[in-house]
Amino acid sequence: MRNGASLLQTAAGAVLAGLSRAVTGVRPIWAGTGPNGRQRIYFANHASHGDFILVSTCLTPPERARTAAVAGADYWNAGTARRFIAHRLLRTVLVERNWVERTADPMQVMLSALDAGQSLIFFPEGTRNMTEEPLLRFRSGLYNLACARPDVELVPCWIENMSRVLPKGAVLPIPLLCRVVFGAPVALEEGEDRKVFLERARTALLMLAPNKDGTR
Repeated sequence: MRNGASLLQTAAGAVLAGLSRAVTGVRPIWAGTGPNGRQRIYFANHASHGDFILVSTCLTPPERARTAAVAGADYWNAGTARRFIAHRLLRTVLVERNWVERTADPMQVMLSALDAGQSLIFFPEGTRNMTEEPLLRFRSGLYNLACARPDVELVPCWIENMSRVLPKGAVLPIPLLCRVVFGAPVALEEGEDRKVFLERARTALLMLAPNKDGTR
């Protein structure tokens, strides 16, 4: 059963990657690193439910096959179609964000995925950014993951234009060119304060964003 699910997810990932390229023309820009086979946490800005698909599309097929997106269980478990997509078609690690009602510790869920050999696509803002700010304040999750699994590479990824391709409430994507810029890995320094690390990681991600004229 597990092999069947894995084959289905691999096939679905390939189909989604093809559709993503067709709609967005997405191309990866490996500005500070490149594919190297290491286990990674790709941390990215978040403005659309399609963000993780765009990052996944930019990965090599072997890396895509072992990379899961961290997503909110409250959204992806709401409705039969979403549950089918999240549980059967996509490699998603669902975490419960409501600390009052949740039945599993989100950190333990993510660590279990890492311990199983998966890489993760992670959104440290914790929610979609619907403001005019380029990036919200980072929550503590990235720091906690870095502390718990220091051997996993932390790679910043800036996603351009996906919020315009799939804006909130849209069902069908709007064809627009997108890019994903991968920066140099960020490592937690020994004894580094949580706030200092999170601000440094946030700055590393912001540095990948384009200027107003589209240049970098």
